Amino acid sequence: MSLTAERKDSFFSKQEKIQWIGYSEQTEEELGGLSIENDSFQVHPVFIPEQVNEDYYEGFCNNLIWPLCHYFPYLARFEDHYFEAYKTANKLFFDKVDQVIQPGDTIWVQDYQLMLLPEMIRQKYPDNKIGFFFHIPFPSYELFRMLPVIWRKAIVDGILGADVVGFHTNDYVENFLKAARLVSGYGNKLHYVHMGNRIVKIDSFPISIDYEKFNGSYDDPEVAEVRDQSRASLMEKIIFSVDRLDYSKGIRHRLHGFTKFLQDYPQWHGKVSFVMVVVPSRDTIEQYQFMKMEIDQTVGRINAAYGDIYWQPIIYQYRSMSYPELVGMYTASDVALITPLRDGMNLVCKEFVASRKDSQGVLILSEMAGAAQELGEALIINPFDINGIAQAIQEAFEMPAQEQTKRMDAMRERIRDYDVFAWTNDFFTQMMMLEQEYERLKQVLLTNKGIAQMREAYRASKNRILFFDYDGTLSPLVPDPSQANVSDEVKNLIMELAERNTVVIISGRDRLFLDERFKGLPVHIIAEHGALIKTKGQEEWVLNENYEENWIDSIRPILDLYAKRCPGAFVEEKETSLAWHFRVADDAEYADRRAQELAWQLKNFIQPELNLQIIEGNKVVEVKKTAYNKGTAARSFVEGGVYDFILAIGDDTTDEDMFEALPETAYTIKIGDDLSSARNHIRNQDEVYHFLTFMVSAG
Repeated sequence: MSLTAERKDSFFSKQEKIQWIGYSEQTEEELGGLSIENDSFQVHPVFIPEQVNEDYYEGFCNNLIWPLCHYFPYLARFEDHYFEAYKTANKLFFDKVDQVIQPGDTIWVQDYQLMLLPEMIRQKYPDNKIGFFFHIPFPSYELFRMLPVIWRKAIVDGILGADVVGFHTNDYVENFLKAARLVSGYGNKLHYVHMGNRIVKIDSFPISIDYEKFNGSYDDPEVAEVRDQSRASLMEKIIFSVDRLDYSKGIRHRLHGFTKFLQDYPQWHGKVSFVMVVVPSRDTIEQYQFMKMEIDQTVGRINAAYGDIYWQPIIYQYRSMSYPELVGMYTASDVALITPLRDGMNLVCKEFVASRKDSQGVLILSEMAGAAQELGEALIINPFDINGIAQAIQEAFEMPAQEQTKRMDAMRERIRDYDVFAWTNDFFTQMMMLEQEYERLKQVLLTNKGIAQMREAYRASKNRILFFDYDGTLSPLVPDPSQANVSDEVKNLIMELAERNTVVIISGRDRLFLDERFKGLPVHIIAEHGALIKTKGQEEWVLNENYEENWIDSIRPILDLYAKRCPGAFVEEKETSLAWHFRVADDAEYADRRAQELAWQLKNFIQPELNLQIIEGNKVVEVKKTAYNKGTAARSFVEGGVYDFILAIGDDTTDEDMFEALPETAYTIKIGDDLSSARNHIRNQDEVYHFLTFMVSAG
């Protein structure tokens, strides 16, 4: 982040000083009040007691979250005191934020060590912008759910305290969205999580590097010296890898793949040097000591089996590298062999590509690294497939220079265009765009003044059309959907309005139900979210021309299975849709979780060519065709006449299509306090009657 303050195109202004809050290994006494500050940064140290830090950082973060997120659950340790220390450490970070924060400040929280912090900040500072970035893989729900219920809920709710939550890849985004749905009940639309009075944007932002720094280093004299010496002292072909010591990096698998290469391609004996550098990390821990010992022994066996006094296949070093050494080896090597078993992004591969100003060299990259989604021109391998690794090395060695240049240039252009500065600006641009989206969706309660203005517009108009949802709007929500009836008082109001206006009842209900409720009223009726339409004065219903049959039989068994597994839930088969109701389920919390699982399974099961839509309404999950919805139905009515007053009232997520489809001049009203595309809100369904009475009295 320090570099972003120096970029003209940065989100950060040169006049702004970044307040950096981070853990200090030194004690408060050792620092002695020393201020760490320059023109761009001011550092605020967080002091964590030694034992708390041990349980928080080495315990909860590194012995639980790290292995769980990297798909090594058998290494995860679930200790209650770990989580208590984690909460304490996050609170200490919050206390420091609390000392520093100012109105209008934007807070960017980084990584899995501080997953509880966004919500802590949100609770006290609801108006400040908060971002959160998760730098490691977010695991599948089957792994995430291994966490105790209280822990995983605290993590999800903590992260969702942010306005924008970033991950490296869309896979991680989808994993988190599923966790948010199944753990805390938050659904999403287009990666916007609606949390009642605000929204959270969940998106992928693949972190990158300082491209210009690595590209420019190619010509650095120290780098050139390392490159020349390496090429002079090593064999004809050079393979290079560098990782810190960690079980997620696939170092042992890489060695087995190289062994297989030596077995299958003996023509390369005496012609290849594999320079493998492992950077020390956590080597005081017994497990890591064992890993290092195993690597040492494996390297020794390979060199003994294949080398001789003139040739050593693997040159292995356990140490850190200086920057000139690192870039010198990047630019000297013919192949970069990067094979993590699981990696959030992996920046080594991007550094290798950025440093190759000569457009030569081949990147062999694990498909388990987040970077693989960006660097498709690399030779992508499965790190568990030793045959695949061996074959990729052979392919890399035989790749013509022209082909290397073609692949390398494509990857270099991508990294150049989306470097670390673009990554930062992208994140904060999304935060600013979210603010605009929130302004569009935020709750605006309809005041007496607003009602008076609407009434005046209604009175002055000549040709009006009014759209009313049914459940939760004209009729209160009840446990048994079949018992949802419109009161005689509301029917009378609808009758009075319909005598002077075009009135449209627009609902997800089936036509038989709506026919019965509005029999004799001079209204148009839209049933099943736009699939069926009955115009005023007609007896026949018209099926939407875009409706396609023969899909229900393949979907119904899934809904039936979930109904059997959830006492009280049932499936309603309409003419054009299927609905899984759970309003009268015996266990509301259990039913809600089942509904979330059902919606998720349907979204994964349904093939795009079926053109089906999953609608998550109020205590119902519904499946219908995507060719129509309340929005398309409402728009067809509006476009069929010349109206100078348009009103729409609804309470459910399905009504959002209607609100969005109507012109900006329409008066749209959402019942309840959820964020909505509607321009106004009223608090509850009881107020609908009073509102309609007021409108009727306007004449």
